[in-house]
Amino acid sequence: MSDTTLTPRERALIRNEFMVRFGQAPRLESGILVKRWATGRNKGQPKPGTVIQGMLDRGLLELRDDGGHWLRARFTEAGLAALRHMAEDAGALPPAEYQHVLDELGRGQWVEVKHG
Repeated sequence: MSDTTLTPRERALIRNEFMVRFGQAPRLESGILVKRWATGRNKGQPKPGTVIQGMLDRGLLELRDDGGHWLRARFTEAGLAALRHMAEDAGALPPAEYQHVLDELGRGQWVEVKHG
């Protein structure tokens, strides 16, 4: 698998995480929320799901710890490149539903997404 190729499960996660909800368009720079273990020997440690863990392992996401209950997995440059590659397929990110994501990606042009 190429570094810029997302698996079907990764594509589904991205579509789910960045769909418009309650009139709000999520921003790529906000990342994906990741839970922490609430109890047990891993208490306070990140608890990413298998899809997110795979993207972390491949260097497409990185965890940013701001000390809050939730962590945010944010796209790395490699992750943004994978998103741009995904955006080349209009069926993967239909403009009618994901125009806000396409705009943030510069519609295929290289733009930097700044992390807060």
